[in-house]
Amino acid sequence: MIFRQLFEAETSTYSYLLGCERTRRACLIDSVASEVDTYIDLLHSLNLNLLYTFETHVHADHITGAGLLRQKLGSKSVVHRDAGAMCADLLVTDGVLLQIGDLEFEVRHTPGHTNGCVSYVMHDRVFTGDALLINGSGRTDFQQGDAGQLYDSITKKLFSLPADSLVYPGHDYHGNTVSTIKQEIAKNSRLGNNASREEFIATMQNLQLTYPKFIDQALPANQSCGLMPQG
Repeated sequence: MIFRQLFEAETSTYSYLLGCERTRRACLIDSVASEVDTYIDLLHSLNLNLLYTFETHVHADHITGAGLLRQKLGSKSVVHRDAGAMCADLLVTDGVLLQIGDLEFEVRHTPGHTNGCVSYVMHDRVFTGDALLINGSGRTDFQQGDAGQLYDSITKKLFSLPADSLVYPGHDYHGNTVSTIKQEIAKNSRLGNNASREEFIATMQNLQLTYPKFIDQALPANQSCGLMPQG
């Protein structure tokens, strides 16, 4: 497997390139529009053909590169059917299996940050988007957020994975790159160490977070796969 973890500094967003060594087919998870040229150069240097762009959800903090990559490379956008992005080529649901050459991804619906959040599970790792972060979680105070639902998603859909599964989040603001399910179960500051559902809800209600900086631009753009609607 070819694997690259990519970082966009302005919004602290992680994107992930995964490719099949045998078929040279690839996907990008949570691409960023400003980085499209970098992705294309990397794909060319690795001799990879981009088949899919996977979204973990409709982002409020950055604009996806899915639409631009579809225009330039012919890749197909993958989004959960509840995400509110009907522009996508493939609207997936919980349990769907996606195949890229020898690589297989299971879609797990992990709502709570938004209705349409998913995590992409492989045999040894999981891409958790804004649901489960390293030593944290996605916020739940806007965009259909529901703290109780997020707690259920993380504890039932993610903490049930093998303990040594690698956790690759959609963001990190402290220089962390990867965790494990075992580490998050034990040490996650919001819902590790057997924190109860009620404790997690109270924690999320008391965060008093600022309004997302790019939400007014990002949401309408991402509902159009990163291409601003005309008119």
